[in-house]
Amino acid sequence: MTPLETDEDKGHGHMTDTAAERPAGSPTGYRINFPKSWWHLDLDPSTRDASIRRRVEKVAAGRDDIGREQLDSLVRELRGTTREAHARGALQAAGMLAFLTDGSTLTATTVVLRTEIPEGEPTDLHRLMVSAGVHNNRNSVGRGTGANTVEIMEVPGLGSVGRMTSVEDVDYAGRATVRTGMHHVVVPVPGSRTLLIISSSTPNITMLDEFFEVFDAIAGTFRFREGAGPEGVDFENGK
Repeated sequence: MTPLETDEDKGHGHMTDTAAERPAGSPTGYRINFPKSWWHLDLDPSTRDASIRRRVEKVAAGRDDIGREQLDSLVRELRGTTREAHARGALQAAGMLAFLTDGSTLTATTVVLRTEIPEGEPTDLHRLMVSAGVHNNRNSVGRGTGANTVEIMEVPGLGSVGRMTSVEDVDYAGRATVRTGMHHVVVPVPGSRTLLIISSSTPNITMLDEFFEVFDAIAGTFRFREGAGPEGVDFENGK
């Protein structure tokens, strides 16, 4: 398993992480902030399709130049993103959508995933990121460019995290592949073998530097939370 795969990617289903399995004193959840223009994507299968449709229609309100076919395509793409996030056991997902004056779109999503390092495998972040970097260099269509990076970063109030960026050809909901900028930040959970992965993406390749700055800023707000509280996301149920 590569450092950026979850148990769902291996076909083992949703990862379990009960309070009894975590050492005393380890974090029970986290909080992360998104720009005001972003909204939280509904991951609930019973409500997400209608929720996404309402949001896209709201953003497009008053734009007579935005056709029904374009709106339906955006709805399908966002539904595909949320279905995949839910299937992978995502704790949280958020996104942004904006229509430019020429009718083109700016879109991006961020999903928070978790994965468990198997017993017997190293937990050292540097070794994990070296492994991820080898995989990245073999598979990213952006290899050899400034868009393809792997590094360890120090985040004030959080400590060492891994950061990997790449450009990939992504299959959106079974359609033709779309060249997409990928941005992953790997956060080790203290006192455990758990990693949280803040995974962001955008198909707006011409604005990759700007979006990577936004993704860095979002990941920079991540903080662990201990104990019960009204804010943040709990590891147990994603709420």
